[in-house]
Amino acid sequence: MMRRFTLLAAGAVLGAIVMGGVAQFGGVGGATAAATDTYRQLNLFGDVFERIRADYVEEPDDAKLIESAINGMLSSLDPHSSYLNAKDYQDMQVQTRGEFYGLGIEVTMENELIKVISPIDDTPAFKAGILSGDLITELDGEPVQGLTLREAVEKMRGPANSSITLTVVREGEKKPLKITVVRDVIRVQSVKYREENDVGYIRIASFSEQTMDGLEKAIDDIKSKIPDDRLRGYVVDLRGNPGGLLDQAVLVSDAFLDRGEIVSTRGRHADEVQRFSARAGDLVDGKPVIVLLNGGSASASEIVAGALQDHRRATLVGTRSFGKGSVQTIIPIGRSGAIRLTTARYYTPSGRSIQARGIDPDIEVLPDVPADLQDIETVSEAELRGHLLGEGETPTGDASSDSSTSAMTGAEPETGPAADKEQDTPTGALASYVPEDPKKDKQLNYALDLLRGIQVNARFPATAEQGIPN
Repeated sequence: MMRRFTLLAAGAVLGAIVMGGVAQFGGVGGATAAATDTYRQLNLFGDVFERIRADYVEEPDDAKLIESAINGMLSSLDPHSSYLNAKDYQDMQVQTRGEFYGLGIEVTMENELIKVISPIDDTPAFKAGILSGDLITELDGEPVQGLTLREAVEKMRGPANSSITLTVVREGEKKPLKITVVRDVIRVQSVKYREENDVGYIRIASFSEQTMDGLEKAIDDIKSKIPDDRLRGYVVDLRGNPGGLLDQAVLVSDAFLDRGEIVSTRGRHADEVQRFSARAGDLVDGKPVIVLLNGGSASASEIVAGALQDHRRATLVGTRSFGKGSVQTIIPIGRSGAIRLTTARYYTPSGRSIQARGIDPDIEVLPDVPADLQDIETVSEAELRGHLLGEGETPTGDASSDSSTSAMTGAEPETGPAADKEQDTPTGALASYVPEDPKKDKQLNYALDLLRGIQVNARFPATAEQGIPN
């Protein structure tokens, strides 16, 4: 759904320099002077490259030098533009497809060993008997100590129907277990859901190619288990969702909207404007919707939150989102790599720019953060070095005076000691913490109480009449 760009490979540009083809730029006067200056700068790059090759204390890898130079050029633009070598490009494609060949376990690194967080239901690892808490010490007899988490994960992935033997240390077992697992296609569950008695809870962890299918399944299943006369509404949890595919964000927004614009993207030139609109049909039949978001909600998740907020289709509860309002286009380049290039900004239906500003909740609810986690530092888009400036933001990073929480959307903090009205937008763990135990999840429980009428707030339920014209 995004524009395709055709770019000239860096190698071709350098080739033109060697041939001295200044005339290829065309034009006269100022245009010729600008072209000549560009050639002079590119020649400087060539001189530095040759000096490194000739005089560096050790013989450098030419390919790595070029790759680093390209990456440096892209990363100097903003934090989200970068070069993807063949391996990185492949990993990115795996993430957006939402499926890969592997074992089907969520893992982390603990004391130089691989710890299983949980096996994914109905995957090879689940069927082979891998359990949460298992420590993997060897992969096909090779110790995992000394490997990074990424290296270990790569070893566990492989072609379908190939096998790997895991050496597992399990609490309660006297000896390590040898478990052989046959790899198969693994579909990442970007959508998880459950019934909270009379409320449907839907967690969207990312926006991959599988997301809309997962959302439709979640809604259908919730409807089948909770009778319509008992179903009070839905909680859509976007906390900690880093984003993903634009088309999936549009489809998810469309699932709750009957009409109207969802998002627009605006590029460098006036004619580079794209608008995405909803089609008729609300999958949840007009039931109330509450969206949970926090400082870890970014990009595609901010598109969904902004669209539903502007149309007053949902009430947003939590803390201000991350503020990544830029579009990255993946452009294949060279034999097997690609560049990730920022090509446009996102705008909500009312015309708000998300970039370096984020989406403020309608009702601010701060999480109860354990004392040992309160000093955790997390940053927003506006705090990233070299970030793309938001509207009204000065080059020094100071936002204009009208960008405060109250001026943007009039977010209403929850009353009580957790919501200090004198305090600026919460940061760190206050902005992004989500407890594992639903019973201790203050933001979720506040949303459930709103849907059940236990909590009353003027901003809930949201009504279309309060939103933008359609």
